[in-house]
Amino acid sequence: MRVVLVWDRPVTDEQRPSRRRLPAGDIARVSVFAALIAVLGLPGTLNVFGDVVPITLQTLGVMLAGAILGTWRSALAVAVLLVLVAAGLPLLAGGRGGLGVFAGPSAGFLVGWLPGAALTGWIVERGGRAPGTMRILAACLAGGVGVVYLCGIPVQALVTGLSLGKTALLSAAFLPGDLIKAVLAAVVARGTQRAYPDAVPAVHRERLRAGGR
Repeated sequence: MRVVLVWDRPVTDEQRPSRRRLPAGDIARVSVFAALIAVLGLPGTLNVFGDVVPITLQTLGVMLAGAILGTWRSALAVAVLLVLVAAGLPLLAGGRGGLGVFAGPSAGFLVGWLPGAALTGWIVERGGRAPGTMRILAACLAGGVGVVYLCGIPVQALVTGLSLGKTALLSAAFLPGDLIKAVLAAVVARGTQRAYPDAVPAVHRERLRAGGR
């Protein structure tokens, strides 16, 4: 009987299977922004001109998440919030929660938060290490307003039975408030990024690639 000795060579970083994990710091940031969006619902809702879809402050949180977290982390933060809402937690403005909200007139706007945050983050990321306030504002308008409306208006029309034109006209009441929220989000995000460079999505991504947390 022969005994064969096998020499186990140490596995290098290049040979080790790569496993993409979300760092603990990013998990915390995602949780914080999911909570922030929920907290911005505490002031409640406002219905104007008979529109069944309420005006809330929560889209401000969606814009801030995109501008500070970037594409994927902001989308994850919104996804976490929506999953908790679907599970029945009353985290939407006015204490709403449960699967029923995803069958109502505002369902498209809620689902639109996810791609809206992602697009906001993607545009800010393209700004590199020092995205300007105007770029962040454009990102908030494109993602936090444009995408959310594109998702929300058709679903609202479908649920309510109104025409797209009539629904879009009703949704125009949101625009002044959403423009103010976009400006506020851009100013707050850029101020935060100046104070904490890691709040710039591109800077954070570079640090992670360099092995930071």
